[in-house]
Amino acid sequence: MTPRTLTRAALAGLTAAALFGTAACGSGFDDSAKDTKQSSGPANLQIMIGSSGDAETKAVQDAAAKWASSSGNTATVTPAQDLTQQLGQALAGGTPPDVFYVDASRFADYASVGALEPYGDKVSNKDDFYESLRNTFTYDGKLYCAPKDFSTLALEINTDLWAKAGLTDADVPTTWDQLTAASQKIKAKGMVALALGDTRDRIGAFMVQNGGWLMSKDGKQPTADTPENLQALEYVKGLLTNGYAKFPKQLDAGWSGEAFGKGKAVMTIEGNWIKGALKNDFPNVKYKVVPLPAGPKGQGTLSFTQCWGIAAKSKFKDQAIKFVEAMTAGDQQIAFANAFGVMPSRQSVRDQYTSAFPADKPFIDGAAYAQGPVNAPKMDSVLRDLEAGLQGLANGDPKSILANFDKNAKAALGG
Repeated sequence: MTPRTLTRAALAGLTAAALFGTAACGSGFDDSAKDTKQSSGPANLQIMIGSSGDAETKAVQDAAAKWASSSGNTATVTPAQDLTQQLGQALAGGTPPDVFYVDASRFADYASVGALEPYGDKVSNKDDFYESLRNTFTYDGKLYCAPKDFSTLALEINTDLWAKAGLTDADVPTTWDQLTAASQKIKAKGMVALALGDTRDRIGAFMVQNGGWLMSKDGKQPTADTPENLQALEYVKGLLTNGYAKFPKQLDAGWSGEAFGKGKAVMTIEGNWIKGALKNDFPNVKYKVVPLPAGPKGQGTLSFTQCWGIAAKSKFKDQAIKFVEAMTAGDQQIAFANAFGVMPSRQSVRDQYTSAFPADKPFIDGAAYAQGPVNAPKMDSVLRDLEAGLQGLANGDPKSILANFDKNAKAALGG
């Protein structure tokens, strides 16, 4: 399974353009959604998902069928070939599915044009969802949708290579200084310490560990050009220029998990999707997972999540909310976790999950100090420019990278 972020380039452009173009024509989603006549009778819910594979498709279809039979409704689950493109076209064309997966990286685009029903406050026990996930799906002060599941970043360590470098459990880094110290020892043995993804979805974790981030909590103001973020990027630049960390392309790999699996680096920073990738492609690699090292301001990681979106134009909003409640119930989330490896978004089943999957504890613990994606609309080109800057970080100017982001983001948000 490839990490979600590898497909980000394919998730941009067309959809946002279609959505904003529709909203700008004067018949935006808000106006038409108010006129959508609701049906109180049995619903024929259309559900579109972006599936990770057959296991997820079957699990969601089975759960939907169970809900339908017990509620007197029908529910058709369709796995999209390209969720972002198909959903964007359906929303812009006025014929959206009733319920659909919404990735956190696209949420603000949809919410800002009124494509989503803000039903979050109607879900039972909404405070049971992790706060960081609720924040991710809040726009203009409204919780729009229920978090489906999530993942976070942690530090993976190849235990054989760790021992080969003369390191022990006492050397497992819990701070930036300790990460540097371990990296120095690993480099002295002729190995690369850290395979690090060259995107904001990896490097951004260091910003969070130093109390920084790219945007304000409400998504209204860019906040990249700060001393905290500068110190974080300067630290990462030091890892790169000293040869402690290398980007995947420097290690002849498509992503950090592949470099780690091939033994080209002793450590990497990835999410819990790396489990399946290593099991499938590199089953002999022995490794352990630990929390990311804390920065000067404490622990920090990034979260990746999706929610169950409900179309503002759906004729079956009440039934759709009941469907989402069933899909996000604790026992159903545990069933999904067993079926296709996701982490439940409800805190109430955390202990149950970690008992079943003890190796995932560092990932799920990260929910307490995780930062979600940039939560502002119209940011595709701004983020692509940031990525280009980060890819050249070893020879670049961290201050310029951050200042450029703020300038570009202000222009996008004001345009």
